[in-house]
Amino acid sequence: MAGFLTPDQLAARTSRARDAAVAAGRALGLTVTDARVLHDVFSVVVHLAPSPVVVRVPTVLPSYADPDTQAARQRRELDVVGWLAQQGTPVIPPSPLVPAEPVRRDEFSMTFWQYVEQDSGTEPDYVRNSGLVAGLHAALRAYPGRVPFLSAAEPEFVTDALAVLQERPDLLPAADLDRARREWEILEPVVRTRAGFEAAFPGVGFQPIHGDAPAVNIVSTEGGELYSDFELVTYGPVEWDLAALGPEGEAAYNAAARRAGLRALDERAVRLVNAVGASRAVACLALAPQLPLLVEALEPALDTWRAAPFAGGLSGLSADG
Repeated sequence: MAGFLTPDQLAARTSRARDAAVAAGRALGLTVTDARVLHDVFSVVVHLAPSPVVVRVPTVLPSYADPDTQAARQRRELDVVGWLAQQGTPVIPPSPLVPAEPVRRDEFSMTFWQYVEQDSGTEPDYVRNSGLVAGLHAALRAYPGRVPFLSAAEPEFVTDALAVLQERPDLLPAADLDRARREWEILEPVVRTRAGFEAAFPGVGFQPIHGDAPAVNIVSTEGGELYSDFELVTYGPVEWDLAALGPEGEAAYNAAARRAGLRALDERAVRLVNAVGASRAVACLALAPQLPLLVEALEPALDTWRAAPFAGGLSGLSADG
């Protein structure tokens, strides 16, 4: 595939990220003799064994993610998760062995987290996990810090990616690109600003939220489930965290929300976040040259999008009210 990183180039990137994590850990005083790569998709995740520390090194990034932007996002994540841990919320916390700050090493910006032994014999139950998200929302409501409005929607990324895909018909056919652009003209003003969302969805409240499919990012351990991966933590409607989880996941969330004294999901807002999620999935094709596996991995999401109503059936939506 023209313009795609080769397997050797991908392996070299993984190796550079691993080496940077090891060097950064040692510079912070950690003992590292048996570093292992645990995960390698959008980030390279490295266990700095024997130290009980895991480093997450983002490697596949949108064009606008300069070092300052990336570090600001990582600081928000560390602050929110550190606060949740102090409140007793079951999260994978920042490592207590190093300062809770992003570290720049070589061309990478990385964060350091406590290592936890995962229960590899447990299959993820996303419906059950959807119910657990209500507990996370209950905890996040009291977060005293500030996080930006729906930054997890990444409107700049989607807009830029659609421009990139204009030049890559091998990644997205012209008819699909035309639909994606027309949908984004409707959806983008609603998620770009708080005022735009409030105009289109009056009465739907906001709070700090996880931002990146928390039901998928719940880790099972022998001691119970832990919330993880708050890279896209943001402020917005709780519906955002339930995107693409379907009616069963929504029902599980609503039942748990009622028990926790939280509001139920707004059906129209769910349709919106599902449509925006589909736009982001299309946009992710622009990252395929950096991560070729996305071409195949995104096929089910794209098929679902093609079969879905235009703009989630919200084509009359207006951010102007």
